[in-house]
Amino acid sequence: MKDLFHKISALALSAIVLLSTMSFTVDMHYCGDHLVDFSFSDSAASCMMKAEMSKSSAGCAVMDMKMDCCTDVQIVLEGQDDLKVSFDQLTFDQQLFVASFIYTYINLFEGYDDTIIPFKEYSPPPLIRDVQLLHQTFLI
Repeated sequence: MKDLFHKISALALSAIVLLSTMSFTVDMHYCGDHLVDFSFSDSAASCMMKAEMSKSSAGCAVMDMKMDCCTDVQIVLEGQDDLKVSFDQLTFDQQLFVASFIYTYINLFEGYDDTIIPFKEYSPPPLIRDVQLLHQTFLI
């Protein structure tokens, strides 16, 4: 249960750091009250409702209908940039603490060999009397 809690909290904290440092930009193009196009990466495409001059087959210029009801909206969410810490700004005491922490953390998981028996050369003490029988204390 404890390991599961640690994994969930680590995942949540990494997601918070990732989302707080990312920047988002959303471009939207509205025609009147209707959303025509939106984009997360590029600018939104317009709906081509602007005035355009075109030539007809008779050779005279024809003005298309001009509608200025279209608007472009851009929403920008800026992320944080101050999370980068470089090691050249650490004092000597902080560097010493980091080095000793890493050294002890690595040696924390170093195990001993099971084949080594540290008391193999020692003989057991002589048994003068049976203390459990003398005091009548028995393990059940």
